Parts: sequence; C-alpha cells; structure tokens
Amino acid sequence: MRILALILARGGSKRVPGKNVRRLGAKPLIVWSLDVVIGITEICDILVSTDDVEIARIAAAAGAMVPWLRPAELASDVASSLDACMHALDWYEKEKGSVDGLLLLQPTSPFRTRASVRRGIDLFRGSRVSSVVGVSPAESHPLWCFRIVDGTLRPFSTEGGLNVRSQDLPPAYAINGAFYLSGPKALRDRRSFFSDDMVPLVMSEPEEAVDIDSEWDWKMAQATLRVLQGD
Repeated sequence: MRILALILARGGSKRVPGKNVRRLGAKPLIVWSLDVVIGITEICDILVSTDDVEIARIAAAAGAMVPWLRPAELASDVASSLDACMHALDWYEKEKGSVDGLLLLQPTSPFRTRASVRRGIDLFRGSRVSSVVGVSPAESHPLWCFRIVDGTLRPFSTEGGLNVRSQDLPPAYAINGAFYLSGPKALRDRRSFFSDDMVPLVMSEPEEAVDIDSEWDWKMAQATLRVLQGD
C-alpha cells in the first residue's frame, strides 16, 4: 500500500502568527506532525504544501518533501484546504506514480500518536471504505447544546436529552482534525474527506484532540506538553 502523507502549512496565520514554525517544546510545531509518520512503511512520502520559505526550509530539514511553494491562489484566506490537497495529489501522482490513499495531517494537531496513525491506516486497508476520519469524545454533548432564538435558549437537538444524566447519554464524537485518510478516486469524485461510509478513527486520549487555532489553544498545548513530559 502506498499512502501519501500531506501537511498543509500556510505562512499567513492571523490568530496565531507564525504558528507552524513556532517552537512547541523542543521543536517547531510543523515538525511534530512530520516526526509521527516518518518511518511508517505504508507512507511513500511526506509532502509539505506551503507558501512560506521558512516553513519550507524547516520541513525539508526535518525530512519532508517540499518540491515547490504553493501557488498564491491556493494560499489565500478564501482558498479551500481541499483545493490545496488536490493540487498536491495531482502533482504527486503525475510525477511519482499513483497512490492508494492521501493522508492529511493538520500541523495544528501535534499530539496525535504513531499508534493512532497506524490504527487509522489499518482501518483504511481492512475495511475498504472510501475514508477514515479522526474523532474524539465530544466535550459538550450535542443533546445538551442550545441555540439562541429571539433571545431565548432552544435545544439544538429535537431528540431530547436535557433531563438525561450524563452517564446515560449515548456516546458522541467530534471531528478532531488530527487524521483524514481517503482514496484518491473517492476524494476527486466527492471533493471531500467526508462520506456516508466513512469510518471513525476514535482517538480517546485527550491530548490527541488538541487543535491549535488560537493563542489560548497554544497555551493549552504548552500545558499539555508539560503534563506529558511529567513536569
């Protein structure tokens, strides 16, 4: 099996400036996602798609393939991640041959484990589905969530559940952003990693759900790292 691992890393982060090259512990953030998949047999290459020279330099030094800088039209605030994925996939299959899967690793999920990545690949190979997506237990159960309508609180779900004890609620999961794996044909056909037959990669360890999207998230990642290191 040949799986292309892809990391999308723009240089223009507004909420966490320079986050992809900012050091989390002993290494830049982007290197966490590189290190976790280096040496996995099924992964034929780790490609980093970036528009930033410094990100490209750090990624290449850490062992990634960085064959070009991403075109400007695919690196703007309105460009979609899926378009950047397809650009990278099309280039790779043209230059390096076909692959069985595209594994998208968001650099903002530094604490995914190699064991989880391996489980996800095994699920993809064993179930012959179009995609495997990483999920974690939901922090807020959807049956206990609300919307505001005309200044009043209304249950978000019509299924009830507001008076159900937390231990009696059915398990609920949220996309954690740490793992997306899809076959190239399915990805091209539906232009999404999501499908009716997608299989969950359940990542139960709380640190694997860390997704750095703000300065507060960054502080939480630093605190998480201290816990993991036993500080």
